[in-house]
Amino acid sequence: MSTIKNLNANHLSAKQIESANTSLGDLETTLTVTLSNLSSDERRKYGSISEQNKLFVNKVNDYAINQPTLKSPDVDWDEFTKDFNSRTFLEGIIARLENLLTGVKNAKILHDHDNYQAALDDYAYTNYKVGTSALGYESKQNELKQFFSRTKKVDEEQTSEQE
Repeated sequence: MSTIKNLNANHLSAKQIESANTSLGDLETTLTVTLSNLSSDERRKYGSISEQNKLFVNKVNDYAINQPTLKSPDVDWDEFTKDFNSRTFLEGIIARLENLLTGVKNAKILHDHDNYQAALDDYAYTNYKVGTSALGYESKQNELKQFFSRTKKVDEEQTSEQE
């Protein structure tokens, strides 16, 4: 079975890595003022408003903007508008970060795969060199073979045969 190698040969330069880290730090610093640390109980208590309730809030906001004479005097409308604008902005940031996170995770998966396949190739070469009695490869093989436990598979096969 042939394995495709180097699924992701795109690599960031040192300057790009530094820029990404700086940008993330700047984003963390900028957003610190709005971040909240809720307990799991608080997250359950306050939760996220449902899509139906978001539509309700949006409609109330539309009325407040387009027909201000119908606004309740009991609502702090300045604060309502600030909350609405913050919520809208943060929702956009979340969507962008989730898209970025998905792409970053996918890139990492491909790099992980590439590393693992190369490590398997190196292990196969090590096993070959042990067969030629080349110096130093036997100790490397002994260190690496611990990651390929054969007893686990044998034990699983024996267990399934007994059932």
